[in-house]
Amino acid sequence: MAEISAKDVMSLRNKTGLAMMECKKALTEAGGDPEKAEELLRKKLKGKMETKTDRVAGEGRIGIAVSDDGSSAAIVEVKAETDFTAKNENFINATDELAKLALGLAADSVEPSDEMNAIIDNLRISTGENISIGRIERLSGSAGSTTYGQYVHHDGKTGVLIQAEGELGDDTMRQIAMHVAAAMPRPLGLSADDIPADLVEKEKKFRIEQAVESGKPESIAEKIVEGGMRKFFEEVALLEQDFVMDTSKKIKDLVGSGCSLSSFKRWQVGESE
Repeated sequence: MAEISAKDVMSLRNKTGLAMMECKKALTEAGGDPEKAEELLRKKLKGKMETKTDRVAGEGRIGIAVSDDGSSAAIVEVKAETDFTAKNENFINATDELAKLALGLAADSVEPSDEMNAIIDNLRISTGENISIGRIERLSGSAGSTTYGQYVHHDGKTGVLIQAEGELGDDTMRQIAMHVAAAMPRPLGLSADDIPADLVEKEKKFRIEQAVESGKPESIAEKIVEGGMRKFFEEVALLEQDFVMDTSKKIKDLVGSGCSLSSFKRWQVGESE
C-alpha cells in the first residue's frame, strides 16, 4: 500500500476544498496518485451534487476574455447560491478561466465544453453549492480591424463587453463600457433602429394615450408623440446617450468618424435576457 503523506492530503484538500478524511480515502484508493484521486472524488460526488441543482443560484459573477490577437471575445455568467462563494478567490479565478475557454467555442455556440464542465464540477465539489454556467456568448471579428472593450464592476455582478470596428483606443473603449454599466436608463440598442420593435410600439402607444387624455387637438398630439419618441430614442439608444463622465458629449462623439460600434453586451448576474 502506498504511503499517503500529510502534504499530499493537504494538497488535494486545498485543490478540492473537501475534508481531510475524504481526501485521504481517495488518495489511498488511488494508490497515492493525486490526479487519479481527484478524478475518483469527482465521480463519487458528482451524483450527490446533481441533487443540488434545484436550489436557486441567485449569486455569481460575470467573466470576460479577449483573444490574444484581438479577433474574438467571450462573456460568461457563472452562478452560485451564496455571495460568499461568488467572492471566493477560487470562484473568481474559475470564472476568468471559463471566459478564456469560451474563446475556443464556435461563434454561435452557447454549450460549454467538457473542460468547462469539469471546472464547474470542481466548484460544486469544493463549495457544496449548485454552481452553473448561466449564459455564454462569443463575439468574433477580424484581427487588426475589430477591437473590444470590457468592464466588470468591482463586485463582479455586472459586466460589459463592447465590440467596435476601427481603432478607438483602449481607454475610450473602457470608458464606453463603463458608461454602459452605469447609464440610466440602460441602453437597449446601438441606435434607434436597434431598439426592439415591441418596446418601441409599447412606448409609442403609451405616449399616444397620454396625448389623447390631455385633450390636445390631433395635429398637436401627433407632434407631441413624435417629439416624445425622439426623446425616448435619445435616452435608450447607446450612441445618442449623454456620456455619464461628461454630459456635454454623446457616446457617438467619443466614437467619432472612421470607427463604429458593432455590438455591446451588458450582463447582470441573475437577470433574464
